[in-house]
Amino acid sequence: MNKPLYPLSVNLQFFAGEKTEKATPRKREDSRKKGQVAKSADLTGAFALFAMFLMLSFFGPVIGQQLLTLISDLLSPEYLLFNVTGGMSDMVVDLMLRVGLILAPFFIVAVVFGILINYLQIGTLFSLEAIQPKLERIDPIKGVKRIVSMKAVVEFLKSLFKLLIILTTAVAVLWKNQKELSRMAVEQVRESIVALASITIELGLWVSVALLALAFLDFFYQRFDFEKSIRMSKQDIKDEYKNTEGDPLIKSKIKQQQREMAMRRMMQEIPNADVVITNPTHYAVVIRYDDTKDFAPLVVAKGVDRVAFHIRDVAKEHDVAIVENKPLARALYAQIDIGEVVDESFYQAIAEVLAFVYQMKQPS
Repeated sequence: MNKPLYPLSVNLQFFAGEKTEKATPRKREDSRKKGQVAKSADLTGAFALFAMFLMLSFFGPVIGQQLLTLISDLLSPEYLLFNVTGGMSDMVVDLMLRVGLILAPFFIVAVVFGILINYLQIGTLFSLEAIQPKLERIDPIKGVKRIVSMKAVVEFLKSLFKLLIILTTAVAVLWKNQKELSRMAVEQVRESIVALASITIELGLWVSVALLALAFLDFFYQRFDFEKSIRMSKQDIKDEYKNTEGDPLIKSKIKQQQREMAMRRMMQEIPNADVVITNPTHYAVVIRYDDTKDFAPLVVAKGVDRVAFHIRDVAKEHDVAIVENKPLARALYAQIDIGEVVDESFYQAIAEVLAFVYQMKQPS
């Protein structure tokens, strides 16, 4: 006896909970409202660092001159005598103001680039969800899970890699400038400070460029990790559809009730009608014409098969005339909706039917 090729049966419902589907637009919107977006903090910091060192490379001489002037003023006897007589608090305030003016451009550049890079990554976003207190954040079990999670391992490796990049770049820059560093021991203080500042700026630029390259990789990783974290299962998509569009079973019941209500309203119009035009079994179209209210004959009800039989039964109960006219019944059913007046092309045919009905109703 031959054995079946696939002796094991697999229940596909077992995989219904697997998050294999891309997030829907609604899922993305809900995540965004909660502050969950794909963003790399390293990219923001690297750009800000690069901008500050780039600014320092252009305006370094000016800033260096300001620092030298500040140090010279601080060490001058006139400045010390003036501030001692005026009070130590005035000296501290003056020193803070002058240092603040020197550092203010760097602070402004860092803030501007931080806002700009964040905007380019996620656009405009304001959410208080991330800072709301939640008891699950102090749950020790979940805290341990976060510490030993794959994301924590990746962050740890990123930190080690950044440290390795910084150290490698620093060694490379210092090795390149070893002659300048050795000459600093025999040069004057001013020239040594200028050389050290130049090497520091170069080191900062190269480190920031290396961190920028790593930050771009981190940005793509964050996007990949975010897309993975918001994946949905097939059941999640079905549940979302039910919540958005409504349960299909409930919707079908509502539509059924609406059809029944429309049927009742339609049947209520039949006793006031003038004639029912049939084909004679499958189609039935109910016509009403009141010259005091209607400017043209009006279709107040129509139906096929079972509904057509029901229309004829109601018409018979209320002595509404039933006239057989196959082509007219089919044409009216196909072209005129309930509640609409008939088209001019039907005037002649309906007038003949109504004349026949009125003649039948006249006493002999």
